[in-house]
Amino acid sequence: MTGSGYTFTASDDCRLLLHTGVTGKASKMGHRLTIAVTRWRAEVDWSGDRPIGVDLSAEVDSIDVVHGEGGVTPLLGPEKTLARSNALKTFEAERFPHIGFRTDTVDETAGGFRLIGTLEIHGVSHDHTVDLTVADLGESWGLSAEAVVRQSDFGIKPYSQLMGAMKVVDEVTVEFAAERPKRA
Repeated sequence: MTGSGYTFTASDDCRLLLHTGVTGKASKMGHRLTIAVTRWRAEVDWSGDRPIGVDLSAEVDSIDVVHGEGGVTPLLGPEKTLARSNALKTFEAERFPHIGFRTDTVDETAGGFRLIGTLEIHGVSHDHTVDLTVADLGESWGLSAEAVVRQSDFGIKPYSQLMGAMKVVDEVTVEFAAERPKRA
């Protein structure tokens, strides 16, 4: 992309999270996970006072299980490590190490911007739309978005165990949040 813009990466004021659910007859045994993506980069290209393009790339092997709700037992270190390992296998991280989103169009909305583009996961690309909310925080802008991604749309079979009695829900919620100082 050309022009000036912002670069966002994982930091205390920029985060990219995945939220999973659990289903099946034994779902009470499983945890609803919050997974942080710790290595990602989003380049936002600007023209005048508005964004005109976004190019995001995330490294699949940078996922870190940070929280788990539910389950029979608390989600502790060893269980987090196992959940991460299972997710990496599900995503085939060695074969498909990157996830990307690139906009074709950025439209202004009442509360921010609609990002229309292509999402690539697991070597499969699909059209995808993300609604980005922009909030005036005084000295800075607060940016946030949530989007639902269906794993099976990208050739991923959601993780399951106990012969399918407990499995990860096909829809994963992706959450983005950032804060940036206002431009001069």
